[in-house]
Amino acid sequence: MKAKPKKTAAPTRKNILIVDDHPMMRDGLAALITAQPDLAVCAQAADAREAMQAIESLRPDLVLMDISLPGKSGLEAIKDIQSLAPGLATLVLSMHDESLYAERVLRAGARGYVMKQEGGKRIMDGIRAVLEGKVFVSEKMSARIMNAFTGRRAAEATSSVESLSDREFEVFQLIGRGRSTKEIADQLHLSVKTVEVHRVNIKAKLQLTTSPELVHYAVRWVESQPT
Repeated sequence: MKAKPKKTAAPTRKNILIVDDHPMMRDGLAALITAQPDLAVCAQAADAREAMQAIESLRPDLVLMDISLPGKSGLEAIKDIQSLAPGLATLVLSMHDESLYAERVLRAGARGYVMKQEGGKRIMDGIRAVLEGKVFVSEKMSARIMNAFTGRRAAEATSSVESLSDREFEVFQLIGRGRSTKEIADQLHLSVKTVEVHRVNIKAKLQLTTSPELVHYAVRWVESQPT
């Protein structure tokens, strides 16, 4: 009597939370991920609040998120995620050039950065690399980060906007979107005085002298970014 062959256990799928405010993008990513034998989508979220609720209740293995979210910024959302679930793998998927955002999201606690236009294979490579505990950015960005750690960044030309701190950068973006100082203070949960100090520091770093110059510069910069 022949022994019955043992059934091999199906591989356990890693659960991924998709965070993006565009439903079509979320659905496209979900279709791409669920087609993989080792990955599954446990939930989708349109903003940081929904993302935090899903993380708390579902405990995903990885968060795949856009950096541009309604309400709270993606950078602040990453920091909140790390506070709620320290070490949770987070991969940022964005339309924005990695030269401006990749280092910021890594400092905030994410493990990788992929530009949306790089395509599905690159996204899958990023997801698997980050799930394995690796940092995932382009070769060019990786070399740049290494230069920063080894002290060679000073020799490189750095754009003025890159010199802004994360909080200054958030304030700068909101100025470019037409928000008043009071509105910025309310959105970022800061005092008006603190926002005013940030505005002064931003002007100094961008070598601007007046508030109208700052507003004009910020508006032009925001308009030049992908939406």
